[in-house]
Amino acid sequence: MDRVKETLFNKWMGYVDESKALDLFAGTGNLGLEALSRGSKHVTFVEKNPKSVDIIRKNIELLKISKSEHMVIQKDVFSFIKSYQGEGFDIIFIDPPFTEKLADDVMTALASSQCFHQNTVIAIEAIKQEKIGTEYGDLICYDKQDYGDKSLSLFSKKAID
Repeated sequence: MDRVKETLFNKWMGYVDESKALDLFAGTGNLGLEALSRGSKHVTFVEKNPKSVDIIRKNIELLKISKSEHMVIQKDVFSFIKSYQGEGFDIIFIDPPFTEKLADDVMTALASSQCFHQNTVIAIEAIKQEKIGTEYGDLICYDKQDYGDKSLSLFSKKAID
């Protein structure tokens, strides 16, 4: 995970600063917290597991992150995506549990949501054997790399001709 995270943030160096980020399947908040440490102005963490939500909140408290810089939502990711009505996020991190093979379903749901805008970049981690397409509605995969048994796919909105 550390190697994948480092590669991702190196690629997205210019996107993170002052960004509004979404961390889906946030777990401990690792990706969102890294985004904040690299200059994101706000991260929304979405995680349904109460124990993980407690860990995210403790990590936020330990790091002294202000309330204006984060929001922690204890909710199923699919419910969040379906019901989201705000501005699109600049960056979206998706790290679903590998045991559930949700990557394709999450990308399908995300493609018909209001979670992204014209310049959003999306990163999704999955196991290599898991089905993940190269296009989901207006979202297109522009980079994919394998790291051992995992893959990292990067998506953005298709350019308008």
